[in-house]
Amino acid sequence: MACDGPPLIHLVGAGPGDPDLLTVKALRLIQSADVVVYDRLVGDGILDLIPPGTTRICVGKESGHHLLPQDEINDLLVSLARPDRRVVRLKGGDPFVFGRGGEELLYLARYGIAVEVVPGITAAAGCAAAAGIPLTHRNVARSVRLVTGHLSEDRDLDLDWATLADPSCTLVVYMGVASIGRMADGLMGAGLPGDTPVAVVERGTSGASRTLRGVLATVAASIEDWRVRPPALIIIGKVVALGRASDLGLVAGAGVVQGL
Repeated sequence: MACDGPPLIHLVGAGPGDPDLLTVKALRLIQSADVVVYDRLVGDGILDLIPPGTTRICVGKESGHHLLPQDEINDLLVSLARPDRRVVRLKGGDPFVFGRGGEELLYLARYGIAVEVVPGITAAAGCAAAAGIPLTHRNVARSVRLVTGHLSEDRDLDLDWATLADPSCTLVVYMGVASIGRMADGLMGAGLPGDTPVAVVERGTSGASRTLRGVLATVAASIEDWRVRPPALIIIGKVVALGRASDLGLVAGAGVVQGL
């Protein structure tokens, strides 16, 4: 139970799925919570760590289907916040990386509710590491760009292809399975070679993970052939080829590696 004081919400990152990748602080808060409000991408193994008797509220979101719209989630958090109640808002990955955590923080602040943010390992770092793909590598990739392939209200992609089509940069696409064809066309139209290596990490860090590899020009067709389903992370850049060289060194169980 939370101590006396002003209402407080703990905005906690659950990481990419593997319970062992939770931070110590995240685990402590989950196991001492009175209420846990969680998203669809929070792994079952992490939910198993919630003690019996703790109230669980699923507000899971996926493309085209929301159990609760974001504005209703915001109102729910306000209604739950009490000085004598420990509320954990549990989000997959990191709350502030395509997790809409900033929106929830600002909304709660309007009602005088304090927020403690506990960072989590974002999918770009966790899934790439599990697949043996370094996001940066000397003389290969000197920067990383994180972008989303899905926009609110299903608006069309409006990305700056010219700046994204940098061969010395690793591009990591969240929520991009449905839009990868448009993204590939935009990147190649801006000059990124069609033979640029691409990896698709499906259900990264979970026991059901698989890593599929191919090239930019054919990745959309390959994803369809392999029947890739979200959650999946797409990594575009020369570092993907380095990841292939590391496959033999991956720990057993890290995931199935296939060619696209």
